[in-house]
Amino acid sequence: MTRELVWTGFMTLDGVVDSPGGRVEGHRSGGWVLEHEFVPEAFSLKGDELGETTALMFGRRSYEAFAPVWSGSEDHAAYQNLPKYVVSTSIQTDALLGSWGETGILRSADDVAALKQTDGGAIFIHGSAELARTLADAGLIDRYNILIYPVLLGAGKRVFSSDDRDRQALSLRESEAYSNGVIKAIYDVVR
Repeated sequence: MTRELVWTGFMTLDGVVDSPGGRVEGHRSGGWVLEHEFVPEAFSLKGDELGETTALMFGRRSYEAFAPVWSGSEDHAAYQNLPKYVVSTSIQTDALLGSWGETGILRSADDVAALKQTDGGAIFIHGSAELARTLADAGLIDRYNILIYPVLLGAGKRVFSSDDRDRQALSLRESEAYSNGVIKAIYDVVR
């Protein structure tokens, strides 16, 4: 049995995933998550994920953004001692944050496929749109946990490829709509 690889993130209705909390990516519409009314039950998915996560995976840029913040965050204390993997062809070991527990570097989709064959539970990818797209194209993503926000941005990074490709069926595992217009959608990839 292989380990489940789950992409989780915030997404606009038109599929943009970058800069949910700020203007990191440089487009004028960053910060779109924080502009919506906070409804605690809409974020319960994130709490559920904490209990299910046995390892974290990031692309280089997401790792560089999240590691310095999450390593000292009480909200993310459960992640402190979990194994972490950075998928990158360029990052070097000396760039990894030593105070955030065991962190390994994977250089390719083949390395990710090999990791999925090891013992352990679900591996969660946070952010990392380009990595998620690459791994989806390689048939390695097993589930999508998405909080969809009622906003259209037009510009920004997307997880899902716009290239012409073979159709990929998804099966809805769970969904819920919240009073602030956010929709939780959890999809399993059908193989």
